[in-house]
Amino acid sequence: MSPFLPALRSAARPAAFRPALALARPLSSTAVAPRPHTPTSAINSYDHSPSTTLPDTTIAQQKSNQLSLETPRNGAEYVLSTLDKIVNWGRQGSMWPMTFGLACCAVEMMHMAAARYDQDRLGVVFRASPRQSDVMIVAGTLTNKMAPALRKVYDQMPEPRWVISMGSCANGGGYYHYSYSVVRGCDRIVPVDIYVPGCPPTAEALLYGMLQLMRKMRRNRQSVRWYRR
Repeated sequence: MSPFLPALRSAARPAAFRPALALARPLSSTAVAPRPHTPTSAINSYDHSPSTTLPDTTIAQQKSNQLSLETPRNGAEYVLSTLDKIVNWGRQGSMWPMTFGLACCAVEMMHMAAARYDQDRLGVVFRASPRQSDVMIVAGTLTNKMAPALRKVYDQMPEPRWVISMGSCANGGGYYHYSYSVVRGCDRIVPVDIYVPGCPPTAEALLYGMLQLMRKMRRNRQSVRWYRR
């Protein structure tokens, strides 16, 4: 037998069968692990209807819509929660934002009100008076001198009221984060409900933020909270 025959046979083998090579893969990596055997009794023990394995409260939470109100506890809460749903439906169909454009983000805010996106079809109408508005869109860079005016306008808005922070400057200072005269986020002055990122964010992003605020309005339940006090 030739002395080179074993070496030729080893070279002809696949890489998985050559553990001596540095690039070879061990056989355990190519093998398929056997699936564990599950007895039939264990399978049948979990094959039950949800009504027999889960409590009623858990089933109600799973089947209920996450955007709707919680399950009422009694008849009075059922009436009040229905009233809240009707009021919330009316509010999310007639959102009147306060125009508070501070920088270049206001251009995209005006773009959302133009004919291409037509925010009026969703019931979103800009108002110039804070006493007629329920939503404030802070669009742009908020300076230290403008912060008291922002808070004053917010305090003049009737309850319930919501705030949308539009753009990087309104969210956290943005490009002027380290400036001595810029507030690092309008949430230091007023409570913010929706943050719209971007520099500047597009009109589609702001419109999406308005839709997310509508979703949040569905969770408002002032009547039920008043009843539970």
